[in-house]
Amino acid sequence: MKKLLFSLPLLTAALLLSSCGGIVKADKQEAKTDGEVLASDTNAIAETESGTVAGYQENGVYIYKGIPYAKAERFMPPQPVAKWEGIRSSRAYGPTCPQGKRAGWYHDESAFAFDWNDGFPDEDCLRVNIWTPGLKDGKKRPVMVWLHGGGYAAGSGQELPSYDGSNLAKNGDVVVVTLNHRLNALGFLDLSAFGDKYAKSGNAGLLDLVAALQWVNKNIASFGGDAQNVTIFGQSGGGGKVSTLLATPSAKGLFHKAIIQSGSMLRTMEATYSRRIGTAVVEELGLKPSQLDQLQTIPYEKLLAAGETAIKKVKEQAEKEGISSFIFGWAPTVDGDVLPAQPFDPQAPAQSKDIPVMIGTTLHEFTMSTYVPAYRTITKEKAVEILKQKYGEKTDDFLTAFEKAYPYYEPKDLLDVDVIFRPGAVEQARLKSAQQGAPVYMYLFTWESPVMNGSLRSTHCMEIPFVFDNVTRHASMTGGSGKAQILAQKMSSAWINFARTGNPNHESLPQWDPYTAQKGATMCFDNVCEEKYNHDKELMELLRAFPTRGL
Repeated sequence: MKKLLFSLPLLTAALLLSSCGGIVKADKQEAKTDGEVLASDTNAIAETESGTVAGYQENGVYIYKGIPYAKAERFMPPQPVAKWEGIRSSRAYGPTCPQGKRAGWYHDESAFAFDWNDGFPDEDCLRVNIWTPGLKDGKKRPVMVWLHGGGYAAGSGQELPSYDGSNLAKNGDVVVVTLNHRLNALGFLDLSAFGDKYAKSGNAGLLDLVAALQWVNKNIASFGGDAQNVTIFGQSGGGGKVSTLLATPSAKGLFHKAIIQSGSMLRTMEATYSRRIGTAVVEELGLKPSQLDQLQTIPYEKLLAAGETAIKKVKEQAEKEGISSFIFGWAPTVDGDVLPAQPFDPQAPAQSKDIPVMIGTTLHEFTMSTYVPAYRTITKEKAVEILKQKYGEKTDDFLTAFEKAYPYYEPKDLLDVDVIFRPGAVEQARLKSAQQGAPVYMYLFTWESPVMNGSLRSTHCMEIPFVFDNVTRHASMTGGSGKAQILAQKMSSAWINFARTGNPNHESLPQWDPYTAQKGATMCFDNVCEEKYNHDKELMELLRAFPTRGL
């Protein structure tokens, strides 16, 4: 029997990618005119441990971009930033971590909908961006730290219009932080087999996240935030990062609530395989162990290419040994030090027992019909033929369970409804609930976008504009309708209330109960929101026998 590494899938090239009930409104700031921007050496000035920074003010929100939170040599743990003199302008996004070319740009509909901003790459990429409603006003606002998606290989804290923190900060009177960190070979190339110098190289990117949270802990009061009320939240790879930080000892005490969006990562890389990849990279580059320091100067493109080749080779070996995984290669590794054990296997991490968690997915996630137009009008008979390739003699059982969960389905739903992320999310919620510590809340985002004749459906990333209250800013994905705006107010209010109190309930939603395996409470976000109870229990139980292989 194959051993399954339950974890977060990387996005495929095509995929990569009413009231605010109970929310305290931000105080009005100096800027009162829509679109007015104030930027000067006397406006939006804040102090950090490393020096003074200047941001700008727009529509009553103070905005800072590209502030360094740490520095690092290749493969080494991050270090504090050197102090600077004078005022550092921090008004434009900083560098993004170098990464492979985004193939999604070659899929026109994806490029239109996602509207990526890939920025400019540089290995000096450890930066934070901040949105806050007020400075030096005596308030201690909840802090919401966003961890971007893209697995552990791609993405940035600025890649989507949805990530802009202005509306969330202003509407909820919270401080929003996004960040960049090291990715792919720069963040997760495990060279620990070559000695103590590189002992933490396989988790360099994870240590960057810890360093960012340490920076927030020490500096966020200068931006109107409460260092003792920090929520980490992230989607896809960002959800995997949240899952892992819940089990990372050095992150303990740096955050107090956690939200995992379409990224429940129960397991990550084992050192056995991450070290094999590291060794294979060195061999691919033609280096001897005594020449390892030459890795510091090898051009990034050459390093990444060697890494991708090594991952392919080692993955083939791992599969012969019975390992199947969605994420294999660039990911944190269980090294017994930075990450002592698997995040949520066999149980939820004890260190985060008292941290409230919210976990959820979208209804469709990988949305096959979005990328295969013929599936949009597929018949039930043809859909069942495709299902048989996976479920074999259990296909009838799948149909029975599916029809119980979704009695009003269309034939394309048999292929579109997510069977990848939700099973892991349900298992993660079950493990968290079983601790009998802080509550866990579960959601399912079922709203379908009307954009491009509805072809996007409730695809992977679709909930992000609603969480940030950016459905108008990211109208190429959502359409920006009035109904979408109402749902965005409800969802962003739930996220804000959760960040403030650990409870997402507010007056514009039905009662949202904590999740338990027995009751299975799940809040379904749509034009009409409703809580369901174990509505797809039989389907989830069947799916556990059919793990979906990764890429």
